[in-house]
Amino acid sequence: MPILSVKVSRERSDEMTDAISALLSERTQRILGKRPEVTAIAIEYVRPRDWAVGGSPLSKQGKSSFYLNIKITDETNTKAEKAAYIREVFDGFAALLGDLHEESYIHVEDVRAAAYGYGGRTQEWRYHHPG
Repeated sequence: MPILSVKVSRERSDEMTDAISALLSERTQRILGKRPEVTAIAIEYVRPRDWAVGGSPLSKQGKSSFYLNIKITDETNTKAEKAAYIREVFDGFAALLGDLHEESYIHVEDVRAAAYGYGGRTQEWRYHHPG
């Protein structure tokens, strides 16, 4: 039941939205073991001229960038799984966006089960009431 918030330095397009969604859905399921039917992805586009790294807009650097924040229930993934996820998502965005700036960030946020949920129920509740 992760929620993924993505900012990407691109002009909005349906093709890019589809590609980002496919990339993140696949990696999130395969590496972190999260079910696609309860995975939500929100994508926000930022023009490269409005995204600066080191004080210089990406448009002047000829680079692309992204920022991903994914919230997952605490203690559901290992350090090794999260490290593999960060590596493979970065590589996937590099393939999608082209000349990717190294200062592109991924934050895997472990959220306490009692403070996180969907459908009006916490993950803690779901743990105690399976089915």
